[in-house]
Amino acid sequence: MTAVRRAAPVLLAVSVLLLVAARAHATGYRYWSFWESTGGRWTYATQGPSMVRPDDGAVEGFRFAVSADSADASRPRGTADFTAICAGTAAKPGSKRVALVLDFGTSADAPSGERPPAHRTACARVSPDATSADALAAVAKPLRYDANALLCAISGYPHQGCGEQVASGRTPTTTAKEKSEPGSGPSLGLPIGAGVVAVLAGAALWQARRRRGHE
Repeated sequence: MTAVRRAAPVLLAVSVLLLVAARAHATGYRYWSFWESTGGRWTYATQGPSMVRPDDGAVEGFRFAVSADSADASRPRGTADFTAICAGTAAKPGSKRVALVLDFGTSADAPSGERPPAHRTACARVSPDATSADALAAVAKPLRYDANALLCAISGYPHQGCGEQVASGRTPTTTAKEKSEPGSGPSLGLPIGAGVVAVLAGAALWQARRRRGHE
């Protein structure tokens, strides 16, 4: 029992150090993610907006945030309702309508010195063969792309940067509701950290008993 008491302060210190280290080394990428809505539910797009040719009546979303990967990416906020978004845009022969949800993210995800615009919706009326990128360009210029055709900015936001890696002391901006939905994978950081604590706990206990045996 004495050995366990001696080990307790060591275990506490180890746990604190592990939590601090995990937060210090948490990384993600600041970028615009692309989403498609089916039945009112957002699904992370498997192709870039320049490759997708949405049908008339499609609802697509773009969300700016810091995310570790596609499983961790934050969904666009707001209702994905084509009827509501395109209510003021009449259908015309020889064209299609695509509803867009543009979520510029939170202040926590914004690059230093920048402030995200309010999220909004738009209805793009484009040619039948238009891509999602064409629909976005019709309602949200200026757009900015990098040399690899990665979407960097919508409506000029952000002014600088493009998919840069970010060291962060917080978890990505995925809400509790988003985490409970399919497509948001669990974080491995906590289980791995707990496993390391368990290993170090055993080592600390062994060390305390060893000292007791030499007293």
